[in-house]
Amino acid sequence: MNNYHHHTLPVNDAGYYGRFGGAYIPEILHHNVEMLTEAYYRYIDDPQFNQQFNDLMRDYVGRPSPLYRAGRLSELYNTNIYLKREDLNHTGAHKINNAIGSVLLAMRMGKKRIIAETGAGQHGVATATVCALMGLECVVYMGATDVARQQPNVERMKMLGATVIPVESGNMTLKDATNEAIRDWCCNPDSFYVIGSTVGPHPYPEMVARFQSIISEEIKSQLKSHIGRENPDYVIACVGGGSNAAGAFYHFIDNPDVKLVAAEAAGLGVDTDKTAATIQAGTEGIIHGARTLVMQTPDGQIIEPYSISAGLDYPGIGPLHAYLASTGRTKVLPVTDDEALRAAFRLTRIEGIIPALESAHALGALDKMDFKPDDIVVVNLSGRGDKDMHTYMAYKDKY
Repeated sequence: MNNYHHHTLPVNDAGYYGRFGGAYIPEILHHNVEMLTEAYYRYIDDPQFNQQFNDLMRDYVGRPSPLYRAGRLSELYNTNIYLKREDLNHTGAHKINNAIGSVLLAMRMGKKRIIAETGAGQHGVATATVCALMGLECVVYMGATDVARQQPNVERMKMLGATVIPVESGNMTLKDATNEAIRDWCCNPDSFYVIGSTVGPHPYPEMVARFQSIISEEIKSQLKSHIGRENPDYVIACVGGGSNAAGAFYHFIDNPDVKLVAAEAAGLGVDTDKTAATIQAGTEGIIHGARTLVMQTPDGQIIEPYSISAGLDYPGIGPLHAYLASTGRTKVLPVTDDEALRAAFRLTRIEGIIPALESAHALGALDKMDFKPDDIVVVNLSGRGDKDMHTYMAYKDKY
């Protein structure tokens, strides 16, 4: 984490990525967000903070996560496909990277109560895990729909000592959980809100991307030792709010030779009303404290997103990704439920790796690309599929 100052996100002091980002927050949260911003900039380059972060990454999370050349998958696409194995992290996804960074920051700010929102439950589990490790109170908001479809993660959070609050408003998924978490923070300003993605008011999108940037930092050094070069030709990641993609893209953003591909959840199709493809279907607006692309009606009512994957059905997108897409830096590919399921079963059967439904969207993008035999393609496998087994079982005869 020491070479960070060489790499900066395309963000200004007010938290804008081009015209996206900023901090649109109620008056009651101004002080909180200011204190957070101040603490973040004070500690992010602090040697002791980074030492503690790096030690936990190595000894607790099990990093570096392997960069694995998937031989049979590479053969199938006649190119070189490497999987960045975030699924092998403790708790089963990339979410733990940000949870540890954020909670370490909270502790330095003297906070004792942690709030989080969660969709698929992975961020909730990661936050509950770090709170158990550090002896902090943890409250997790989760849409009632997601509580039902991600039961194993709910049980894990409870076992870890977190209070899980099912949210019954809206269509009871991630957006609604986020609304409730923000409401809680307004009422309990002495709490620390750990946001699970590159969304929310500045400094969250930048901070979460920074904690996740360990992914692309490792990709560079691992490729170097695998093939003698640091930069791949392609990096592919799924985007919901966008934290795993931000981490996988981070150290390549300012290198135009590396093509960045964001796979978003098309649900039943971008032209249907059952989709979560925000970049494709969204228009500029404000959600959860940031100006970004939002799925909304012409008069600004949020359109409920849909995806088979609980972690991708968010009606917004991190401002960094809105900016990268609008400038053409990323190629954005919508991947449907069907394409993601197909890709998940394929990876399982030819590589023996069961991916999370979210990560399966990144794998689904492979079919939409044209690779050369000597291309180096890195797919960020953001999480493992344990939490999605009941969904996979419902479709096992179809694929």
